[in-house]
Amino acid sequence: MKIALIGYGKMGKAIETLAAEAGHTIVLKYRESPTDPDELAKCDVAIEFSVPEKAVFNIKQCFVAHIPVVVGTTGWYSEFDQIKKLAESTGQSLFFATNFSLGVNLFFELNKKLARLMNSQPDYEPKMQEIHHIQKKDAPSGTAITLAEGLLQNFDRKNEWICREEGKFQDQSPFMLEIEALRINEVPGTHTITYQSAVDEISITHQAYSRTGFASGALKAAEWIVGKKGVYTMKDMLGLDR
Repeated sequence: MKIALIGYGKMGKAIETLAAEAGHTIVLKYRESPTDPDELAKCDVAIEFSVPEKAVFNIKQCFVAHIPVVVGTTGWYSEFDQIKKLAESTGQSLFFATNFSLGVNLFFELNKKLARLMNSQPDYEPKMQEIHHIQKKDAPSGTAITLAEGLLQNFDRKNEWICREEGKFQDQSPFMLEIEALRINEVPGTHTITYQSAVDEISITHQAYSRTGFASGALKAAEWIVGKKGVYTMKDMLGLDR
C-alpha cells in the first residue's frame, strides 16, 4: 500500500515506523499540507495528523486527488458537517476518529454503559479529567469531547460540558459536566471519568503508555478504508454497533 503522511510530527513518525514493518511504502511526507493533488493521486491512501487549522484544507486536497483519507487531527469538527456532505456528494472516502486506539474505543462504550447505570443514582456527581503533552493544541481533547458526549447522551442531569483549563476557572451551572484539561510534558493521553458522592467515588481511566496504539489503529484504518466509499469511524471498522 502506498501511503501519504500529512503531518510529520511524532504521530506521523510513529505511523511511518509501523507502516514499514507492515510492508507498506510511505510515498509522500508533508509537515503540514500537501501542495499538489496530482502527487497525492499516486498514493492509495493518506493519513492526516497535522494541526486543526490545516485539517479541512488537507482533507479537501485528498478529495481533489480522489484518494481515501484517514484523519486523526481533532479541533476542526465545527466544519465536519460540510466536509461530510462534500464527501458523500462527490463519492469520496473519509475515515475520522477522535482517537484510533482500540482500547480507547472500547473505553468509549464502557463510559456510556457506566453513565446509564449512574443515571438513576442522584447522589453521584460526574466529572472528567484529561491529561496530554504540552504540544497538544486543542483543549479539551477530541477524545474527551467524545467521552463527554457519550456521557451526556446517557445521563439526564447534565446537558452540556464545560472545559476548565489548568489555572482557569469558569462559572458553571449544575447541569454542566466539567472537563478539567491538563497539559504535562510527554503524557501521551490519560482520560478519567469520576462519579463522586459524599461517601465514595467510582472512576474509570484509560491511560496510554505511548503513541503506538494510536499509530497502529490509524494504520489499520488506512488498510481498511482502501476500496470503500463514504464516511466511516472506528465503530464501523470494529463493528461496535453490532
